[in-house]
Amino acid sequence: MTPEPRHPPTVPSYGAAALADLSSSMLASLDPGAPESQNVLGLPPIRRACLLIVDGLGWELLRDHPAVAPFLSELARNSRPITAGFPSTTVTSLGSICTGQPPGQHGILGYQVIIPGENRLLNGLRWDSRIDPRQWQPLPTVYERAAAAGIAAVHVTQGAFRGTGLTVATMRGADFRPADSMGALAAQAATALRENDRAFVTVYHGDLDGTGHAFGVGSDAWYNQLAHVDKLAEQLAGALPSGTCMCVTADHGMVDIGAEDKFDLDEHPELRSGLALLGGEPRARHLYARRGAAADLLAAWRETLADRAWVMSRDEAIKEGWFGPVDAAMTRRIGDVVAAPAGSLAIVATKAEPRESALTGMHGSLTPSEQLVPALMYTAA
Repeated sequence: MTPEPRHPPTVPSYGAAALADLSSSMLASLDPGAPESQNVLGLPPIRRACLLIVDGLGWELLRDHPAVAPFLSELARNSRPITAGFPSTTVTSLGSICTGQPPGQHGILGYQVIIPGENRLLNGLRWDSRIDPRQWQPLPTVYERAAAAGIAAVHVTQGAFRGTGLTVATMRGADFRPADSMGALAAQAATALRENDRAFVTVYHGDLDGTGHAFGVGSDAWYNQLAHVDKLAEQLAGALPSGTCMCVTADHGMVDIGAEDKFDLDEHPELRSGLALLGGEPRARHLYARRGAAADLLAAWRETLADRAWVMSRDEAIKEGWFGPVDAAMTRRIGDVVAAPAGSLAIVATKAEPRESALTGMHGSLTPSEQLVPALMYTAA
């Protein structure tokens, strides 16, 4: 029997304490007509809510640096983490936050996934103009649901994100308000909340993630950026109208990957045998097999990676609950084989993916460092 990683995977707590449950519960707390079942976290009724999404702010990273982020760390003292979802990556987590549904339902199942019926991948960040984001992600968003309930729905983020495929797929229905600095993020969000008696405002900040990718989460650059994020949260909290509930969360955590932990597929041709397309990213791989080769591909990856990764067939990963309940229409987007590295392993492909392979900080897998994210609550006096 092929050995498994020493620690079991942190399977997301869909339906109980995952990102989809957080946004769904926040929306339900704003809507007196919402079914009680949508408020899984049991949040109290509120008229205005603000969700600050800090890309890359994992629970363990925040917990380990209280002096760098005193405001957020104080909120964390009376808080418990929730789980991101699988893969623990931005496109998937934003899909979960912005629909209130797990990945298997909204269908944004990874950084790069196959376009069923075509021998090519869709990159969820860069998108493809030939793919209609409304069809790719067909569920109503939390913004559309809020508007239908008479709640103002606003999203505040960088202006460059307006109209992108991912934005249309996940944030349609929101009043998009551009803000290209931390000061503008706080000000735009506070203005949107003050303008409306009932409002659901989300704020997205991505620089902490970018800093971690480039320099690592153990770097001075990352610590400095975390201090700025802490000040952003504090300033936003101070600008909220009385009675507004603010929640601070993240789309995933992050781990640092040393050169010795980068397993380069270009140096292992035996793992390419039977492989039609390599999807996902270094910490969460979707493997799409050639016809009839799925079983051999699964066996080869399991044998080679042994106790360094959790390697499942598509059916096994679905059964284990990695993606939550999976809609039949989304099944083929999942790899024939799915590999989630344990520890600090990264499965890179330096020739095909030079940019992704060169990163220092990475995420996507089922370790606590990547899966656990904060859900910090603050109510303005």
